[in-house]
Order: sequence, then structure tokens, then C-alpha cells
Amino acid sequence: MKTVLAAGVAAAALVSAASADVTYTLTNTTFTGFNFNEAAVAGSLSGTLIGASINVTLNASAGFTYADDLAVYVAGSPLALGGALQCGGFSNLQAAQRYSWPNGGSSAPGTTCIGTVNFTTGINMAANPSLSVWIGNGYGAAGTTGTWTGTITLIGVNAVPAPGAIALLGLAGLAGRRRR
Repeated sequence: MKTVLAAGVAAAALVSAASADVTYTLTNTTFTGFNFNEAAVAGSLSGTLIGASINVTLNASAGFTYADDLAVYVAGSPLALGGALQCGGFSNLQAAQRYSWPNGGSSAPGTTCIGTVNFTTGINMAANPSLSVWIGNGYGAAGTTGTWTGTITLIGVNAVPAPGAIALLGLAGLAGRRRR
């Protein structure tokens, strides 16, 4: 019985954990112009997205892609213009909120882009379950390419545990039960 209770408490703690930031790591990651990867699919984040931090180095560039062209874009899927938020990137994706990184305005290899942007209006991910978070090159001119290494952190959100992970915790508790 104690094992079942312990598993239930562990599952509850996992689900009710306070908002923690979510960090994405890039290692020599290359994006062509307006090429984005879906970093967090719709429904996979909870909490309110209130800001983003970046700490990256531009390793290589073509077509005048700058270090600060690495962008976070919050929009639906499939990817389209007019999302909820754009942070970084020279080209305008027509998001409701648009921010620039505080530095990184050079295409020279070795240029860093480091800083934090606090959003004027937070995005409640539970209230917007159709929004995904995309990371990519926010400079859309033909022939643009950038390669980055570093991290992007989404502030105020945490990853929603997959239902299977919680079920496994419950099963582990049941399997650990012994008869006396």
C-alpha cells in the first residue's frame, strides 16, 4: 500500500510541478531562410510564456544571415504567417507580438547573441492549445543560411508530461506491491 501511495504522490508531483523554463540546445544546427523546426508541438507546454533567453554563437553564415536572425516563432501548425509571437529574425512574420534580440547584429562567424526578452503580453499555453513553438532562421531572403550552437530558453512554461509517463509511474507502483 505504501508503494502505491508513493507512486501516486510521485505522479502528482510530476504533474503539479511549478513552472520551470524549457531550454532547447542547438549544436551546429543549420537553418536556411524561413526554415523552422517545430520545437514544441501544440499542447506540449503548460504555463504562460512570458519571455525568452538566447545564448548562441553563429558558426557560419551565407546571404547575410546574422546571429540575431535565429528566431522563436509561436504559431499554429502547419506553419504560416500571422502567429502569436516572433522573437528574433530580420523578416517580419506578421506575428501579433514582435521582438528583437538585444544584440547579435553581425554575420561574422563567431558572433554571439546573448540576452533575454520579456514579452509585453504573456501567452497562456493552456488557453491556446493549438499553438506550437517553432525555432529557425527568421531572415527569409533567397540564399540565406545560418548555423548556430547554443541555447534558447522559453521562460514561464514547462513541458507537459506525456500521459504514458504518468501511467508508467502508476503501473510501477502497482507492480511494486507485495502480498504479505
